[in-house]
Amino acid sequence: MKKLMLAIAVSVAFAPAAYAAAPAEKSLPMPAYGKDSAIPVPKITKKTLANGLTVWVVPRKGLPRVDYVLAVRGAGFAADAPQTPAFANMLAGLLNEGSAKRDSRAIAEAAQGMGGEVGAGASSDGIVVSANALVSQAAPMMQLLAEVARTPSFPESEVKLAKANALQSLRVSETQPGFRAERAINRAIYGEHPYARTTPTVEAINAVTQDMLRAEHARRMRPDRALLVITGPVKEAEALKMAEAAFGDWKASGPALPETAAAPADAKPARILLQRDKSVQSAVRLGSPGIAASAEDQIPLRLASTILGGGFSSRVNINLREEKGYTYGASAGARLNRVGGAIVGGADVRNEVTGAALNEFFGEYKRIGAELVPAKEMEMNKRYVAGGYMISNQLQRSVAATLANNWLIGLPPEFLGEYVPRIMKVTPEQVRDVSKKYFSPENQSIVVVGDQKALGEQLKAFGEFSVMEK
Repeated sequence: MKKLMLAIAVSVAFAPAAYAAAPAEKSLPMPAYGKDSAIPVPKITKKTLANGLTVWVVPRKGLPRVDYVLAVRGAGFAADAPQTPAFANMLAGLLNEGSAKRDSRAIAEAAQGMGGEVGAGASSDGIVVSANALVSQAAPMMQLLAEVARTPSFPESEVKLAKANALQSLRVSETQPGFRAERAINRAIYGEHPYARTTPTVEAINAVTQDMLRAEHARRMRPDRALLVITGPVKEAEALKMAEAAFGDWKASGPALPETAAAPADAKPARILLQRDKSVQSAVRLGSPGIAASAEDQIPLRLASTILGGGFSSRVNINLREEKGYTYGASAGARLNRVGGAIVGGADVRNEVTGAALNEFFGEYKRIGAELVPAKEMEMNKRYVAGGYMISNQLQRSVAATLANNWLIGLPPEFLGEYVPRIMKVTPEQVRDVSKKYFSPENQSIVVVGDQKALGEQLKAFGEFSVMEK
């Protein structure tokens, strides 16, 4: 064996140069991009039940699974009273913690027995209840979805636990500079509008009762403000029959809540410093009013947001993270809701570069609103948007969720297939013009969470800051 190894070593050591060091191959150019694929526009069977519930059925081949999304418009944070902000979060979270027929454990076990799950969540414009199951369990799961959405019991023990968890979560969140910065920039942008009320207070959490939950459920969860999306390998007629059986006798209670008023389109720029003693870094946020999700400018604004601050290769992230080393990550862009939106940018930076970081943000805001984006950068970002959107909407649960969310914020079902083609048609001129309109530095409020002693001198260049504790 030793002789064999020695022979191999000698043969390698004295191998011809052609074998010992092969010449480097010339690098080949990257292959051309493949042809763009569009999201197939799904065939949607639509029906409105006698009680006003809108039902969309989207047949999909593939996994033997059915997905349901029930979206209720106007039931989210925008419906919360000023004294109970983010109440919708607790209302949604407690829907599957007990019904008129079952307790929380029985609901979970029933869903698992059907090979799926059921849950709910809230947003500014609504509450969404989702469920899925094996296609063989489509009808029982539809009934369970209806049970959770229509007849929650809000057991006292579950309400008490939810309140305790919410208080603990809020205590943790209050220690995070980013949480405080986001809350403050929302207030600066929206003022007294309901869109500013997306985070709870201790008083609001403590005020929640079983009676309040039941009353608000009756007011908010109503068929004439709801959409049910059904996706999977199901036949349209059978899906509509199941929907009628589960939701056909659902009746609204009392008059409908008023529609959410339009969010403010202008707000006087504010300068706010939230004191955080001995902080070694600052959380910076810039913000101004934006537009509704269905507004005319929304498509070019979405692309402009991606270019400016919507991904790792965006301008503000490359500038502040890669080139300057000020932060681990920076972002900027539009947030779109049904009746208004916001423009928000931000980063967490070291104390000593807080002023410099603000200058870089404003520099990028000015540049994208004054110069045409180069063709290569336009193409890269269009592909990024298109690719991400198409990947995220491959699964049928994603298709159902996208359709429901679009409906909540005022977009038609056709938008699912129209989005990418419309993004691909945006021109550099449109990006420049929409950026000049919405990213104008002089319109931006500034919120900084940090230590006044470390930041005061740097911030003077940006105006007079009001110093607050919360």
